[in-house]
Amino acid sequence: MAKKDIAWSELGFSYMRTNSIARIKFKDGKWGAIELLNDPIVPIHVAATCLHYGQAAFEGLKVFEMKNGDIAAFRPDENAIRMQNTADRLLMECVSTELFLETLNVIVKDNIDFVPPYGTGASLYVRPLLIGSGARIGVQPADEYDFYILVIPVGPYYKNGLSPIDAWIQTEYDRAAPNGLGHVKAGGNYAAALYSDKLGKKAGFPISLYVDSREHKYIEEFGTSNFIAITKDKKYVTSDSHSILPSITNKSLMTLAKDLGMQVERRKITIEELENFVEVGSVGTATVITPISSIAYGEKVYKFGETGKVGETLEKLYNQLQGIQYGDVEDKYGWMYKI
Repeated sequence: MAKKDIAWSELGFSYMRTNSIARIKFKDGKWGAIELLNDPIVPIHVAATCLHYGQAAFEGLKVFEMKNGDIAAFRPDENAIRMQNTADRLLMECVSTELFLETLNVIVKDNIDFVPPYGTGASLYVRPLLIGSGARIGVQPADEYDFYILVIPVGPYYKNGLSPIDAWIQTEYDRAAPNGLGHVKAGGNYAAALYSDKLGKKAGFPISLYVDSREHKYIEEFGTSNFIAITKDKKYVTSDSHSILPSITNKSLMTLAKDLGMQVERRKITIEELENFVEVGSVGTATVITPISSIAYGEKVYKFGETGKVGETLEKLYNQLQGIQYGDVEDKYGWMYKI
């Protein structure tokens, strides 16, 4: 297949116009046909519920060109299920797994020349989006919905790739309410963290870590991704809370950790426990794993491992997961979905 003339190794993580976006409309009680739109500017009713009442859900996954030349997505069925859970919580019309995967196939095939070549370290980022498009002035769910999928070739989310960064614990502002929307991928969750994340970056921290909003004592997740840690005795520890988005990357890493003989603990983690960790990472689709070299909490700074160096366990897990995604490691779990 012919590739676009793109400097693949220089890609960042930002929007790029591609051949098309896919759209399906839900109207009169049923989903319509898949459309391919060449114009990324789409019309929307001024009274659409996504604009007024936050009926908006999205997902993020990646498609890779593998070593053997196959084009495959990483665990898209899990993204379909998670979007269904979000739709249920927001009283939106669900997109079935079958329709989700069919649309994924159509849009990737129409943009196949934007899939970065194997060996570049880049991938095709896929952004499914579900919005309430029906007009409502009263507070109620829409009767019409639009499901979109757009695709963008991307490099690493952080420019230095697998390189440790510093974080801080944000306690002045909360990311999600205890029984709110933190466990689903609603657009408003991310708006809630924008201001506090800006404060962190202004203070010199690329990423903010949030604690529970009820007691402000338990670690929950970073602004964009899950929290994981490695203990001195090589246990894989990650936070457990109803306010945390179930990360597909974290779920996959837990499986890999168990296969490496590690004990996996999903539980509440106090701030004070940071003293016991030798490695800490931020994990998600965009970043895979971002090692955290230090976490500031007021005047105290918790440090992990050697300054500027990636921890041995996180590097091993990162290489294993990326190896499966690019076809360098056997996919014995059946995670890669061939397009």
